Amino acid sequence: MLLKNIKIVIFTLVFVQFSIQSIAQNYWQQQIDYKIDVQMDTRKHQYSGEQKLVYYNNSPDTLYKVYFHLYPNAFQPGSMMDIRSQNLLDPDRRVLDRIGKLSEDEIGYLKVSSMLQEGQELNLRTSQTILIVQLNNPIPPKSSTSFSLAFEGQVPLQIRRNGRDSFEGIDYSMAQWYPKMAEYDDKGWHTSPYVAREFYAPWGNFEVDITIDKSYVIAGTGILQNPNEVGYGYEKEGVKVKRKGSKLTWKFKAENVHDFVWAADKEYTQLTAQVQEGPLVRFFYVPGEETKNWELLPQYVVPAFEYAQEHYGKYGWDEYSIIQGGDGGMEYPMATLVANKKPTGVRSMKSLLGTVFHEMMHSWYQGMIATDESYFAWMDEGFTSYADATMENEVLGKDNPFPLERSYKTYYRWANSGNEEPSSTHSDHFYTNTGYSVATYTKGAMALDILGYIIGNRNRDQGLLRYYNEWSFKHPDEQDLIKVMEKESDIELSWFFDYWIHSTKTTDYSIDNISTTAKATQSKIHLSKLGQMPMPIDLIVTKANGEEVLYYIPLAMMLGEKPNETELNRISCDEWPWTHPEYELIIDIPTTEIKKIEIDPSKRMPDIDQSNNILELDQEKEQ
Repeated sequence: MLLKNIKIVIFTLVFVQFSIQSIAQNYWQQQIDYKIDVQMDTRKHQYSGEQKLVYYNNSPDTLYKVYFHLYPNAFQPGSMMDIRSQNLLDPDRRVLDRIGKLSEDEIGYLKVSSMLQEGQELNLRTSQTILIVQLNNPIPPKSSTSFSLAFEGQVPLQIRRNGRDSFEGIDYSMAQWYPKMAEYDDKGWHTSPYVAREFYAPWGNFEVDITIDKSYVIAGTGILQNPNEVGYGYEKEGVKVKRKGSKLTWKFKAENVHDFVWAADKEYTQLTAQVQEGPLVRFFYVPGEETKNWELLPQYVVPAFEYAQEHYGKYGWDEYSIIQGGDGGMEYPMATLVANKKPTGVRSMKSLLGTVFHEMMHSWYQGMIATDESYFAWMDEGFTSYADATMENEVLGKDNPFPLERSYKTYYRWANSGNEEPSSTHSDHFYTNTGYSVATYTKGAMALDILGYIIGNRNRDQGLLRYYNEWSFKHPDEQDLIKVMEKESDIELSWFFDYWIHSTKTTDYSIDNISTTAKATQSKIHLSKLGQMPMPIDLIVTKANGEEVLYYIPLAMMLGEKPNETELNRISCDEWPWTHPEYELIIDIPTTEIKKIEIDPSKRMPDIDQSNNILELDQEKEQ
């Protein structure tokens, strides 16, 4: 019998180990390594370059085509971005009809003149911002191939992300500037044209050499490999750099990233700050009265990084650069572009910090945890918005018990407008820009706050760290997040995302009345579910003597309960099935001793009509 039991245990351990390995082996992701050599002509605002790539097909599929993004082509009159902007009810004020008014020397373009695979010429076809490449030699599963290509581009007048001569005077913001291979995953190729927003690309390594007039200073993704040749704040202390010739080549290297951005200006200056057990942070800006707040950024960014690493996982690289440039704020691996000005004037310190904190947190949600932003923007922009709000509350000492209150108010207004669209809508296909913003930034941030209400803040917070540990430097999707949170909380959660992300159904509960029962020591509370989206209920009964009792009504679909994270005495009640519009709760408190009954005083449950969430009893009148 003992031998039999030992065999059973061994078999069980082997089976479990095999199952875990099988699950791990089912996940795969592509990889691409870039070597880019680009020459910048600052007189014409044009550039030319050569690009060598090694593409690793880690998928189980044979690939017969590959695709590249040519983002600068969007900045031409008649492009999809141009026409879409002119036909939106609320176009981005940075775009409007400006693309349609660009002259030939102001437009953007990116052209691939030739491409070779393993030395053989390939057939190319361009469709606006997508390059279609028919392969001579298909790429079998679990194999790699090499490409080499020549390209030329023109930097558009600054409108959106990529551009020159921004309205605050930054010379070049080089975002989405090179032929960038599209992502292929278990759902196939991702070839969304560049219409408005969001990106998705394979992980890989970059070696980028940028040759430019020596009067320029460059900042960007990666680690500069030749600081003692280019200088300007990069060189070691005490080392004087003699910049030879009319041009310099800046050599950058970045490992395990999915994009590469750079910016250049003749007047950039640099500050640095070291985060304890974290990255060296570089700040690039043009000094002056308008940018005086940039000198104060290090004292806020360093503790912000420390907070982020504690709550969301360790930053994955040795450096991070905050660069004045672009047209607002835009995240990239190891770097971010931040405009110092708004159309209405220079950013205040509050506004500057808000943008910097948000873009910095994108280093986690998109920089290291790279979801497909086209379909899961709420996991990128939303989680970033949640993290920057809670981080700002802590780092700036605001001590606000409800840091996402503004998000909830924004959601309530839009949900009641009749214009809401599901958060699962493709990012480019929202009817309005406002609808996109609420569905992604607002509802995405609220998703994490509401999860704290459903599974408990501690489970949610531990779940976010687990999410980082399991999915950093990968491409998770919604189901991967759900699994992590379910494991952490032991609560079923698919229902929540079905309602909150894939529909526009709303939550609305009411306290209808309270009555006495046959027992004088008891009371009956009648509740109603008026909205279509169900939720568990935290119901607090306040006695006349000030004592509070928490009654917890779990949702039947949860198949579990969150822990009690309050100091109140909590009584768990029968489950409330989502199919039942009404619920009666009998409590062991006489009606004469009750002062107030309230649904969710924390306000984290997204109830669109809270006027019926409180029932106050006038005991003198009752008597």
